[in-house]
Parts: sequence; C-alpha cells; structure tokens
Amino acid sequence: MTHPYARELGDFLRARRGRLRPHDVGLEPGGRRKVAGLRREELALLAGLSTDYYQRMEQGREVRPSDDVLDALAGALGLDDEERRHLYILAHAARRPMPARVDRGPERVPDSTRRLLRVIDTPAVVLGRHLDLLDWNPMAQALLGDPEDYPPDRLNMLLLMFDDTLTGERSCPDWERQALEYIGMMRAAVATDPTHPRATAIVGELSIRSAEFRRLWARHDVRESVSGTKTFRVPEVGDLVLHWDTYPLPGNPGPVMLVFTAEPGSADADRLQLLASLHATRTARARKP
Repeated sequence: MTHPYARELGDFLRARRGRLRPHDVGLEPGGRRKVAGLRREELALLAGLSTDYYQRMEQGREVRPSDDVLDALAGALGLDDEERRHLYILAHAARRPMPARVDRGPERVPDSTRRLLRVIDTPAVVLGRHLDLLDWNPMAQALLGDPEDYPPDRLNMLLLMFDDTLTGERSCPDWERQALEYIGMMRAAVATDPTHPRATAIVGELSIRSAEFRRLWARHDVRESVSGTKTFRVPEVGDLVLHWDTYPLPGNPGPVMLVFTAEPGSADADRLQLLASLHATRTARARKP
C-alpha cells in the first residue's frame, strides 16, 4: 500500500515539474517533447539525483529523501518559501510510519473567539482546517447570506464556491484567484492528514462534479495564510470592494478567522455600514411577534 504522504509528495513534485519549461532552467528544448514541462531525467540531472530515484519519488514508492535531497529538489524546482515548507512537511511525514490513530475530533471554536467575533465591527467568519464554516458574525451574515439556509455539511467555502446554483459569482474577475487561495489552504490542510475523511469527501465530490475544480486542484498550489481583495455584488447597496485576510487561531492545524474590511472613509465603507443597518432592521422586524 502506498504511503499517503509519499503519494501526496509525488503528486506535488510532478505538478511543480510540469510548471517549469526548459528555458526556465537554461536547457535547450530539443526535439519534439511529449510533455510541456521538464522531463523527469532533466529535473533529476538539475537536482543531482539519479533518474530512477527521482522517478520512484514521483510514483510515491518507498523513498525517504534526506534534507539534502529536498534542498536540491527545492532549488531545481525554484520553490518559494511556502512551497519549500510544504515539500518538507510532506517528505518528513513520509519518513514516518502512519500513526495507528489520528486525532480527528470535531473542531470547536473557543468561547473567547466567539466573543471576539461578535464585537468585530466588520464581516468575519471562522473556518475549520478544511474550510468548513464554524461560526460567523451578523455583518458576515448581511454580506454573505444566512448560513442557516444551508445544511451543515454544505457550509464549506470550497463547496459553496463551486456550487452550480451560485454561478453568478464566477463572473467576478477575482473569482478564480480566490478559488485558488481556498484550494491552496485545503492543500496545506491535506498535507497534515492526507486521509482525513472530510478532506477526502470534499475533494472527491468536487473532482467528480467540477472540471474547473479538477483543473485548479491539479496545480498543487499551497497557501498557509492568505489575503486578497474581493468584489461583492449586493443589489441593495451596489458593488462592494473589500479586503480579506486570514488570521490563524490556536491549534495545529487550527481554525482561521477570515475578516473582510473596507478602506476607512471610502464609499465601500459607507456601503458596508448601510448593508449592516439594513440587515439589523430586517432582523429586528423578524423578531417582532
């Protein structure tokens, strides 16, 4: 049976090799090539490894590379700091036998985090390691919609992004970039536990259902902590351009808080406050007998 970390390591190496072109590393393309990226033997040569040894690594066979080998591969592949850490996490885990038992208890949001979420005067949510929506504040509900409208097992940022009933979101110019950020966070989570049932279920479902997801997942991009800008199209107040950042919470791997903010004093900040006021008014009316 292939070690799951070794298989994940092999997939990551293959994706990174496919990203490089011969001219990127000073090689002549030569004649007709069956692959767009570097050949295995070319990468092995650059890293100072035998082709057979490198091929076994990509195939996830019983290979336990030393840190020197990992350094050579990271250099040959041109990995950035985040990708290099990901490479080490996978390789170091592949050296160890799989533990008989893995702690996969339910993720819990600490009371202190729940209190913080309620006093933040901007949309914020708490995401679990596999991007499950664990908690949110009223401003997030105003911006993103009521999570209570979805079954609990569908409250996941990746499942929602690739939901065929929400395709209007995909017309936003930053949709693919944000999808890649979330996918990169899922990749980082999978690196810590490749056989976790929740990760397997989410990735399996989306791989079957969405060609877009398969294409983006195959890139093997990884993100530990991400940020960006997103345009929300809200009919009540108009377009909102918000910055979003993720903040790790206690735990390893633990949940993260995802916070959306508007530029202070901007029209976006005014629209966000208007949206919050409208939501508060609707909520108050709904509570009246």
